[in-house]
Amino acid sequence: MASFHCYTLFLSLIISTVAAQNSLILPIRKDLKTSQHITTFRMGSNSAAINAVVDLGGPFLWFSCNDYASATYAPISCGSAKCEATKGIGCVDCNLPPRPGCTNDTCGASPYNPFLDVLVSEGYAVDTFYPKSGAALPDFSFSCMDKEYLAGLAAGATGMLGLAKTQISLHRQASAKLKLADTFSLCLPSSGDGILAIGIKPKSVKSTPLIVNPVSTYPIYTTGDASDEYFIEVKAIAVAGARLNLKDSYFSIDKNGVGGTKISTLQNFTAVHNSIYKPLARAFAKAASDMRIKSAAAVAPFRACFRSDSIARTAAGPAVPEIDLVLGGKDATMWRIRGANVMVEIDRKTTCLGFVDGGSSPRTSVVIGAHQLEENLLEFDLVSSRLRFSENLLLMNTTCSKI
Repeated sequence: MASFHCYTLFLSLIISTVAAQNSLILPIRKDLKTSQHITTFRMGSNSAAINAVVDLGGPFLWFSCNDYASATYAPISCGSAKCEATKGIGCVDCNLPPRPGCTNDTCGASPYNPFLDVLVSEGYAVDTFYPKSGAALPDFSFSCMDKEYLAGLAAGATGMLGLAKTQISLHRQASAKLKLADTFSLCLPSSGDGILAIGIKPKSVKSTPLIVNPVSTYPIYTTGDASDEYFIEVKAIAVAGARLNLKDSYFSIDKNGVGGTKISTLQNFTAVHNSIYKPLARAFAKAASDMRIKSAAAVAPFRACFRSDSIARTAAGPAVPEIDLVLGGKDATMWRIRGANVMVEIDRKTTCLGFVDGGSSPRTSVVIGAHQLEENLLEFDLVSSRLRFSENLLLMNTTCSKI
């Protein structure tokens, strides 16, 4: 436990001094109605406040420009070097009076709202990005989006902040402009404020390789493009220390990009292939019964639910069977999911297993969702292609809001 205390102290010291260094910090808060995680920053000459949903798999920043006014806003011309860097698609024009989001001969962008499942033709632009703490980022590439396509976003959010492995994701632009190693740390809060920090390298507890899905998972792509989302190698899943009897093929990625395990901040709860979910839920219910936890009626979208009064409490939340993701790589380790990350408290009477059935033919077999990530410190190191993680901070008597 001493090493954990040293770890959190080390992280706190780094973050307390980061504003004086060439780094960048954004706050993150959870919207309780949608369970989306929101960050706030400012853009342009008027320092307009933008609330955006944090999208780990999103390729770039987009937000509604309908009410946006900035003297430093500039569209990216189609055919320019900047357009090539964005992987812009053709040119877009606008028949209305020029304004942000409505210009001619502009590098084509395709912002996507996954909650509405809509891909829109827009244009790329640049302006100055101002974080809560750290250096401003001038000439920051992003895309506008018309406000009529914001349905599904949390109240007050007008865009999405992309953190994928693209040239114009926030961390890639920040690291290039500030001459930092391309790494970022993410701590999603269950309450209070969390943090997104770029250019910080906290001491890690565990790590696993980030692997590549050879086929893009974005709604529009060119043949041969690899996915820019974050995949890790999960070899097996265990419940209460016992491995489930599952086909290895679910955990591998085939030539069409189907299968494997990715991490998502937009998937509220970890979704797994139906053939994984069934044995997982059965094993969990059996292990819970062995702990004298009593079952309860299912509450959609959850199927395995229990009486709250039969569940004891620990520092990490409900005392329930642990779920282990057995990871691959030379330093094979486990990502242990426990307590509050395992369960969802519906009300005072009912608590449910926070994993959902992803169907019989999902594109990705295991999508690790935001609920399982909350109060875990994650570091995405794009230099060494590794994910470093702390597991639940509650075990260390801290939270994302305290680091």
